[in-house]
Amino acid sequence: MTYSKKLYLFFILALVQLTSIAQVKLPSLVGDNMVLQQNAKVNLWGWASPNEKITIRLGWSDQKAAVTADNNGNWKTVVETPKGSEQSYEITIDGLNKIVLKNILIGEVWLCSGQSNMFFPVGKEEGTWKTGVKNYEEEVKNASYPLRLFTVLTNASPKPLEDVIGSWKICSPESIQTFSAVAYFFGRDLYQKLNVPIGLISTSWGGTKAEAWTAQSVLENDTAFLPILQEDAKNEKIYQEKLEAYYLALTNERIASASNTQKSELKKPKKEANKTSYVLYNAMLHPLVNYTIKGAIWYQGESNSGKAYLYRSLFPAMVKSWREEWKQGDFPFYYVQITPHKGQNAEIREAQLLSLKTIPNSGMAVTTDVGDAQNIHPIDKQTVGHRLALIARAKTYGENKLVYSGPIYNHMKIKKQKVQLFFDYADSGLKKNGVLLKEFEIAGEDQVFYPADAKIDGKTIVVSSSKVKNPAAVRFAWKAVPEPNLFNNENLPASPFRTDEWLTAEKK
Repeated sequence: MTYSKKLYLFFILALVQLTSIAQVKLPSLVGDNMVLQQNAKVNLWGWASPNEKITIRLGWSDQKAAVTADNNGNWKTVVETPKGSEQSYEITIDGLNKIVLKNILIGEVWLCSGQSNMFFPVGKEEGTWKTGVKNYEEEVKNASYPLRLFTVLTNASPKPLEDVIGSWKICSPESIQTFSAVAYFFGRDLYQKLNVPIGLISTSWGGTKAEAWTAQSVLENDTAFLPILQEDAKNEKIYQEKLEAYYLALTNERIASASNTQKSELKKPKKEANKTSYVLYNAMLHPLVNYTIKGAIWYQGESNSGKAYLYRSLFPAMVKSWREEWKQGDFPFYYVQITPHKGQNAEIREAQLLSLKTIPNSGMAVTTDVGDAQNIHPIDKQTVGHRLALIARAKTYGENKLVYSGPIYNHMKIKKQKVQLFFDYADSGLKKNGVLLKEFEIAGEDQVFYPADAKIDGKTIVVSSSKVKNPAAVRFAWKAVPEPNLFNNENLPASPFRTDEWLTAEKK
C-alpha cells in the first residue's frame, strides 16, 4: 500500500471514529411530538462527546440556550416554556451534528404508572386479557384530541438505566388502541376542561408489586422492608437450583440418547423479570426523572394485597422516593383504590385509604361501584379516569368548589345502642342507591360483627343492631367483594372503612 493510500485510509478511519463519538444523542422522551410542561422550567438533556458545546434554539423564543457536555459526555440544561396552546413548535439542537425536533406542543404532562389495570389498553387484543374498555369501538373511533402518548416498553434491570424504549405518538384511533385506558380517559377529561394539550407518559407492567417500582436504596435503608429483599434472595436461590437441576437432567438425557439434536421433553424453568424488587424502578422509572411533569397517577395494589399492612408504609415510601428523584417538590400524586374482586381483601383498600394521610398532596379515586368480582380487569375505565381527573381539576387546577371525592369516614360518636358516623366530602348530603343502605356491620368489645341497620341522618349515618347492646366499632364494605350503595349527592361512592384497629387475619 502506498503512502498516499495509507494517509487516505487514516483520514477515513479518523472521520468515522469522530462521527461515531461526536454525535449529540437524545433520550427517547426528548423527541418529535412530545409535550413539554407549560409555564415551567423544563429539562432538556442527552449525550455527546466529552466537552462538546451544544446550542439549543427554541421555536417559541428568540433566545438560545447553550450547554457544554461534561467529561463523560453527559449534558442537561433548563429552558423556560410559555403558556400552553395547540400551536406546534420546533426545537433545534446543534453540536457537531444537528437534530431538529418537530411538532412539539406545550401543555400539561402527567406520569401514569402501576400494574395491569393501568396498562389495560383502550382497544381489544383477541385471545388476551386485554378485552377492550366499555364501548371500546366507539371510544377508539372518537380518539382525536390534542393528546400525546408515550408508552414505555416493559423492561427490567438490576441496575439503573439511562434511557427507555418508546416514542411520542399523536393521539388517534390507531395509536389509542394499545395505550393505557385509564391514562387516556384521565387526559381526555383534563383537556376538555383545560383546553391545552396533554402529554401522558405510561410506564406500567401487569402483575407487579410496589417494591418493583421502588429504589433499591429505599428498600435497603428501612429495616421494615428488608424482609422483601430477603424473600427476593430466597426466590432467586430457588430459581437457580431449578435451573441447575434442569441443565443436569438435560445433560444426562443427551448422554443417554447419545445425541445432541434430540428434542428434549424437559421444561426449562422460567423467571418472571418483573417480580423482583427495584428492577422496574431501574428500567422504567429512573430514566424518566429528568422529564418535567405536572404530577402522577397510579393504579396498583392488587399484587401487594397479601401484605397489606406493609403496604401502608411501602407505598408512601415509594412516592416519597419518586418525588426526591424528580426534584419538583411534593408534586400531585393521585391514585386508584383497587376495585372489589374475589382475590383481593379489605386490608389493601384500607392501606390505600390510610395513605391519604401519609402522602402529602395526594388524592384517591374510589371504585367500589365499577368493579367485577370475577374479572380483576374491569372494563369501565372511563369512570376511573374521570374520577382521577376530578381530583386533579380540584386540587391541581384550582376548581375549588368541585367535589372530587366520595364520603371518607372521619369519626364516630356512640349514643347508647347506636353509633353515629361522620364523613368528609359530605357537605351536600348523603344518599343511597337502593331501598336500604348495605354493607354496614357493628360489633361490641367482643369483636363479633353483625349486619347493622343503617340510616342516613343529614350528613351522617346512624348504625345499630339489636344484637349489639354496647357498640364499640363499625365496619363498612369490609370484604373482598362488597356491594356498597352509599354515595354523596355528587354521585361519588364512599370508601370502605372500619372504625376499629383490631388485628385482622393477616396480622393474627
